[in-house]
Amino acid sequence: MLAIFGPTASGKTAVAEQIADRIPVEVVSADSMQVYRGLRLLTAQPERPTRLVAIWELDHEASVVEYQNLAHQAIDEALDDGRTPVVVGGPGLYLRAAISTPAPPPPGDRERWERLYDRLGPERAHAVLTVRDPPAALRVHPNDRHRVVRALELADMGESLQPSRDTLWSGEMRHPTIVFGLEVPREEIERRIVLRTQAMFEAGVEEEVRRALAVDVSHTARHALGLEEIASLPREKAIAAVVLRTRRYAAYQRKWMRKIPDLIRVEAARPADEVADEILEVARARERVPAH
Repeated sequence: MLAIFGPTASGKTAVAEQIADRIPVEVVSADSMQVYRGLRLLTAQPERPTRLVAIWELDHEASVVEYQNLAHQAIDEALDDGRTPVVVGGPGLYLRAAISTPAPPPPGDRERWERLYDRLGPERAHAVLTVRDPPAALRVHPNDRHRVVRALELADMGESLQPSRDTLWSGEMRHPTIVFGLEVPREEIERRIVLRTQAMFEAGVEEEVRRALAVDVSHTARHALGLEEIASLPREKAIAAVVLRTRRYAAYQRKWMRKIPDLIRVEAARPADEVADEILEVARARERVPAH
């Protein structure tokens, strides 16, 4: 398997598509928001067919465990068909879920903590978290239902949203995988973010958001970057707010890159075809992918 990680606007999708032009692959998205239908522009969904893109309606409450099961299925089907899985992400947690074998929580566990949160309310549920996992409670706002529930779920499994050591990538990989990290200078990433945001508005993202919010939207779908800003702010302020949030998200992803063991960094401030060629050259040297 190949996995491609990097900050938003680093060119992950374009590189994966160039790889797909060269060898038989199955591109699998590890993006937590591209899973939703109706947010094509907002979540920058790829034009080419990609597994685990637009698979759920907006009212669906997503979970990492559910995503992981689908990702494992897509990867195994690709390998059975003689194609190389190329996992492209996204939040580091989703990339990890796709390629590694962490122990999933018991069936129904997420629903149990969701019911507790709804029964107790934000403040009391957060107080429970403070007792069970004080470091995690410091990171999570009581009104952030999704993260409070996730933190309680992890605490019940003996893990933590704020681990005392770097355990995020301690799980074994299900299949031999080479993980590549796309390196792009921060100034170039920020320039691309501005251009992409402007193009998104010109393409009609405001109407897309209006249509999306006309139906029931799950707590997880509401975390889509820019959804609330576009819905509530005038265009110019919304553009500025989306750019700012996207820059912060890119910085967060750069921090994730430092946590991935054995990551192969690739200079990506150049044409995507050149980056794809370098990735395949490294992969072939390790006898992981076919020659053509």
